[in-house]
Amino acid sequence: MTKVRALAFVLPQFHPIPENDRWWGRGFTEWTNVAKATPMFKGHYQPHIPSDLGFYDLRLSQSREDQANLAKEYGIYGFCYYHYWFNGKRLLQQPLDEMLTLQTPDMPFIYCWANENWTRRWDGLEQDVLMEQRYSKEDDVEHIKWLCETVFSDDRYIKIDNKPVFMIYRYDLFPDIEKTLATWRKIAKEDYGFNGLYLTMAQGFYNYTSPKEIGFDAAIEFAPHEVIKHPLETQKASVIAKWKGKQALYNGMDIRDFKKGIETCLNREQPDYKLYRCVTPCWDNTPRKGKKGLVAVGSSPERYEDWLAKTVQNFEPFSQEENFVFINAMNEWAEGNHLEPCLKYGTQYLEATKNALQ
Repeated sequence: MTKVRALAFVLPQFHPIPENDRWWGRGFTEWTNVAKATPMFKGHYQPHIPSDLGFYDLRLSQSREDQANLAKEYGIYGFCYYHYWFNGKRLLQQPLDEMLTLQTPDMPFIYCWANENWTRRWDGLEQDVLMEQRYSKEDDVEHIKWLCETVFSDDRYIKIDNKPVFMIYRYDLFPDIEKTLATWRKIAKEDYGFNGLYLTMAQGFYNYTSPKEIGFDAAIEFAPHEVIKHPLETQKASVIAKWKGKQALYNGMDIRDFKKGIETCLNREQPDYKLYRCVTPCWDNTPRKGKKGLVAVGSSPERYEDWLAKTVQNFEPFSQEENFVFINAMNEWAEGNHLEPCLKYGTQYLEATKNALQ
């Protein structure tokens, strides 16, 4: 067993669905935002145009195979797929359903339930709720049964001591998260023969609650939230701001310090609970939000490689199986955090990943 197993987040947004046709226009996919992006200030790298894999459609098995093969070539062990469940209604499910049915690609994986309301946040209208997330005992039961029968039973699904690893993005939205987790574990063990569940929570939004306090097995650092915490305050920026005015420097944009975000993550001590670390290649969600977006400046393949290498070096696995490091993300193109090759950097971020993991 290697010291760490790198898991990359994968967004299944890259194919049209009827809901997106109604909400954003016929044929909308994440590529729609990516392709129409424009630079917001001098030196701003936009748009990010894919190179090796092109503008793929994840409904196609060949696209999913190519994505997985590329990840494996550069040392990524498995994927963490975003899963969208709204009281039995699922969105963006076709690529994942076919991945399960066809048993390809041969890539270990886990699910992360993106359990927020589905809103128009991507274009700045967060209060416009398109799909509401409602919680209930009945839904807890229905959801975990579906997961156990359809997803966790897959041989590729990553388990620790025969406990499927499952991630919750926003634990704080549940009315009684401890009760939900207890219900899930009971059903998984008594009805489906697992030893229980290995339940993890994203740790972000400036919230560092201990997973032990609310019934989780571990927390997963959510790196994108970390690199957008610090407004850019460099000497150069201050001098230019006084000379030309801040508006002239970054065109009124909200700019964040990527390097300082990395330093904060690396300087954070390991807490007294299981915390899996996470890194991100870069951050820029202006393709979704335009001038209302956040850009973290200062990212580069070299800086990312150094961050990942030090993260791996500093990590002591909690057991032989509890040895994950997370990368956010493989393909979040409209937020700028993608390992997949683009015209500017080619495979440099993937090469940096391989170097750091070795």
